[in-house]
Amino acid sequence: MATVDTSAEPLGIGEAAERTGLSVHALRFYEREGLLVGPVRRTAGGRRRYTTADIDWLLICVRLRESGMPLADLKRFADLVRHGPGNEAERLQILDLHQRRVEAQIRALEESRAVIAWKVGVYAEHLARGEAGGLWDPTG
Repeated sequence: MATVDTSAEPLGIGEAAERTGLSVHALRFYEREGLLVGPVRRTAGGRRRYTTADIDWLLICVRLRESGMPLADLKRFADLVRHGPGNEAERLQILDLHQRRVEAQIRALEESRAVIAWKVGVYAEHLARGEAGGLWDPTG
């Protein structure tokens, strides 16, 4: 996982979007939905300023969402982190359940990949021989 230079100045929302791969709209959504573990700091003019800790947390959130973690689970996880020590067992339970879901998805994708590879081989073999016979024909 990428991390941000700890000596860096806080970032504006555009820079934070670039670092995390999220859109500006998504960053605002994450904040509104309570997915950040702390309040986003603001300038005197009200502009958001993201710290290294904010960016590191957002990078974790991006991976969890990309891997299919439901928004409700991510919200619960963020809420537990925000509340600090003492709830690590519940955090682990959320992550463990998600890990099992991801592993099941990987197994299903591997099975699908095997079927697709087999079918690619069948078509390649028929085409190499110059015959389409034996391939499915919905009109036949």
